[in-house]
Amino acid sequence: MARAYLAPYGVGLGHASRLLSISEHLKEDNITIIFSSYGEAVSYINNHGYECVEVPPIEFAWSNSGFSVKNSIANIPLWLTNFARQISQETKNISSFNPNIVVSDSRLSPLLTSKILDIPSIVILNQIKLLLSPRIREFKLARVFEKLNGEFFGNVWSMAEKLLIPDLPPPYTIAEHNIWNLESVKKKMHYIGFTTSKWHGDSRALDKVMYSLNLEKNKPIVFMHISGPLETRLNLISTIMEGSKYLRKDIQYIISEGKANGNTIPRRISSAGWYYEWCPVRDEIFALSDLIVIRAGHEAISQAIEQGKPMVTIPIQNHGEQLGNSEKVERMKIGVRLGPSNTNGYHIAEAIHKILDDQSYLKNVQKIKEVADGLDGINNALNIIRSFF
Repeated sequence: MARAYLAPYGVGLGHASRLLSISEHLKEDNITIIFSSYGEAVSYINNHGYECVEVPPIEFAWSNSGFSVKNSIANIPLWLTNFARQISQETKNISSFNPNIVVSDSRLSPLLTSKILDIPSIVILNQIKLLLSPRIREFKLARVFEKLNGEFFGNVWSMAEKLLIPDLPPPYTIAEHNIWNLESVKKKMHYIGFTTSKWHGDSRALDKVMYSLNLEKNKPIVFMHISGPLETRLNLISTIMEGSKYLRKDIQYIISEGKANGNTIPRRISSAGWYYEWCPVRDEIFALSDLIVIRAGHEAISQAIEQGKPMVTIPIQNHGEQLGNSEKVERMKIGVRLGPSNTNGYHIAEAIHKILDDQSYLKNVQKIKEVADGLDGINNALNIIRSFF
């Protein structure tokens, strides 16, 4: 029987969600699947009914204010130790499972292990460079460093048979700052389109959610869906709760904390607002909403575009990838970008009002949605993966 080993990055849930979408289709082909990951992703994958082998974590350091450069540098010895432990663990896992293909989502150790064991591998990722914060990038030496580390990591990622970019082709690429202008990956890079799950439900499912949350169709609905490392979520959620007090009375809103093992029963927090620890009807609420408030993770932005929803992005402070993603959203005029360090509740409410009052944001995101609709990222990835069985 054919076997696939899927290894997503473990911080946040976007990478795991991507491979879970792929795994559902592979399961229909009677392909045996095992996952490997760490962090929140492990319980998230297990909750979807799959076996997930936990490996030692390699995580950047986070604080309440965002990415911590100082603590991340201090963690480098631990990273190196855990990376070696990951290689050892993955060698045992992969050699005993003996898969036809290893699919890594933004993780190096499964890729290197598959190379050592002479097993074909595919990498899915939207970040090749190690991006520095904009403040540091002002220096020429920092930009040279970014270019050099991009080419270095590009050569490493290119050890895979295929390098799949879950994004739109130029000029619509959300993660352009992470992947453009790198010679080392040009020959193996394939733009496959977004890999977020497309909404395939019917009106009855939407009506059920509307009824359960007592939502009115003739009033705006805003979904504030916050994901990412726990340390970075809590302060923003508190700010969003404060901001909800400034929203116009006709605006209905739903806040999701993104807590993987959290309570799935929503609680009423105002006459117009609901709060989920974990939202089991995320896709339905995405479909119902007029506007999305998110961090600036690639997966969340992808889903907003796939659903044709304008957005407010609030990137994690000092998070180079998210800062770049949010800049692209603003340049394409499909959303408003708020600074991570100086945003308060009033700013969030103001940005929501701005988008709801200006139909150009909706028109622009609908145009890009048409491009996204022409590319089925999940199916394109599946076709490439299936070629190895």
